[in-house]
Amino acid sequence: MNRPRFLPLLTALIIAVAAAAVPSPAASAAPAAFAAPAGVSTGPGTVMLIGGALDDNNSAVYGEFVRQAGGAQARIGVLSASSATPHWSANQVGKLLERYGAAEATWIPVNVKRDGSGDDPEHAALAASMTGFFFAGGDQFRYVQSMIHPDGSDGAVLAAVRQRFLAGAPVAGTSAGMQIFAGPDMITGGSSYHGVRDGAQPGYFDTDEVLGYWPAGGFNFFTSGLVDTHFDARGRNGRSIRLAADTGHDRVYGMGEDTALIVAGAGTANETARVVGSNGVSILDLRSAQVGQVAGHWSISGVRWSYLTDGDTYDPGQWQVTKGATNAPLVPDSRPAAPPTTDVFGSYALRDAALDLADAGLSSATAGTTAETAPTFVVGLAKDAAFRAYTVDGVAAASFTDLTLSIQAG
Repeated sequence: MNRPRFLPLLTALIIAVAAAAVPSPAASAAPAAFAAPAGVSTGPGTVMLIGGALDDNNSAVYGEFVRQAGGAQARIGVLSASSATPHWSANQVGKLLERYGAAEATWIPVNVKRDGSGDDPEHAALAASMTGFFFAGGDQFRYVQSMIHPDGSDGAVLAAVRQRFLAGAPVAGTSAGMQIFAGPDMITGGSSYHGVRDGAQPGYFDTDEVLGYWPAGGFNFFTSGLVDTHFDARGRNGRSIRLAADTGHDRVYGMGEDTALIVAGAGTANETARVVGSNGVSILDLRSAQVGQVAGHWSISGVRWSYLTDGDTYDPGQWQVTKGATNAPLVPDSRPAAPPTTDVFGSYALRDAALDLADAGLSSATAGTTAETAPTFVVGLAKDAAFRAYTVDGVAAASFTDLTLSIQAG
């Protein structure tokens, strides 16, 4: 039997907190406002969602974040409570941020192993003096444990971070540090196969065999859809689609590794997003999806999938993709699609099958089957009149919009 692991005071609050609104900065006393340097905007800061495995040499992502935080005047607070070795993780991130031009990168020592560190007034005052914040990876639930009170309100450090963010300071997070920016129904773990087969359960679990989610969400910095990390490298399409369907969300942002989605105006009517990095960002549109049963097991059809790469932009309010200048429309050739993979939720398998179909002359194909067989699930892909493929090198598909995806037992 899989047993959920919660903090003692949090267990009874999962459902109660699920309907809670975005935590207010006033929920905990915050230090006085800090004057932002020239070049740092007022109003909500930029949110940088990084899919994990960020290369140390990714100057486009690191450099953009440092610039947003004030460039040579940037004072960046590094938070790493998600890590099993928080000081070491913060030190590594800090060195990179200073390498890319920040005046200072300072660890804000919030740690689940130090009781009360998320409410320490000295740590909160330190956060209030920063012009930007970088959240390291690890396990997003440790951020919940260390920075959010059991009643869902902000701890003192998070209240200070939120105040600075609302005044224009950018926030960036990689892997779990990105996931904690999510709104309601934040993913806490689980694999695609078990998620598709068994559905989502509220809570935090010790096993990947349960698709877990936290109803109250994380920090609620980014709420226009569910978000997921390491998306293609860890084959997470299935788990995100099932969670979205189970919890009533109609959009998922799947972040590729070494890639960022840079979001301006997060939570406002003017929210826009831009992709930067070496891989891509998947946007899954479930507005017309149909959930049902095939052979006695959960199924879904009609999920529309767009895969965006460096330079592409996205308008969440309009659900509109604008392709970057280096992309050109691709006319598929007449070749057949590659044979279906036998591990469709394996590393990069589904992403690669989709790009292969984008190149091919077929209108539909079986992307593949799951490696697990109790039952086996089949993922299908199809093009319709709205589908478009794009190329950078003039030969192979690099990205696409409006590919239709289905999952069913078979």
